[in-house]
Amino acid sequence: MGIAERKKRHKEEIRSSILEAAWQLVVQEGWQALSIRKIAEAIEYSVPVIYDHFANKEAILLELTKQGFQKLNDELVKAKQAAASTEMQIEAMAYAYWKFAFDNKAYYQVMYGLGIPSCETVNQISELATFSELILQPIREMIAAGPYPETDPFLKLHTFWSMLHGLISINMMGDEDKEDLNQMVLQDFIRGFVSGMKS
Repeated sequence: MGIAERKKRHKEEIRSSILEAAWQLVVQEGWQALSIRKIAEAIEYSVPVIYDHFANKEAILLELTKQGFQKLNDELVKAKQAAASTEMQIEAMAYAYWKFAFDNKAYYQVMYGLGIPSCETVNQISELATFSELILQPIREMIAAGPYPETDPFLKLHTFWSMLHGLISINMMGDEDKEDLNQMVLQDFIRGFVSGMKS
């Protein structure tokens, strides 16, 4: 292995260490408590070393957000592939999204720490564009097969995403003993969403 390759590998190892330390801090203290100084202390490097790899804390959070959406996308793809119809795909993806949020609370909170990502964020994160497309595809198919083919699929995507995220946010802040009620509310939302495009 040449000197250039060794340097490149060393740089990649430091970058991975930074992200791993940042992730551990997020899990232990929450994303709001993350700081460059804390990461530097955790990996026993100086603060300038962190800045050699990431412009600021937001760049690190962006990378963790990408990881989160990649993990979510993997779950959505599995759910979608297991469903027979477009309606079942939407339902399966809603449940997979819900399950991901509660099985991966730290990731979910990083992904949505500042609310639903903006168009600018979508442009920065290819994993987020993939996420949107995964859900848009069955929505477009349902609209095309329904009585209102002129319906805007992006509006329906935002409705789906906003409702699902809102339900999850309420539940993350609330009483976890209401799982039966939560499932009924989720089911009611999915049925209403699907039937709204069919009638």
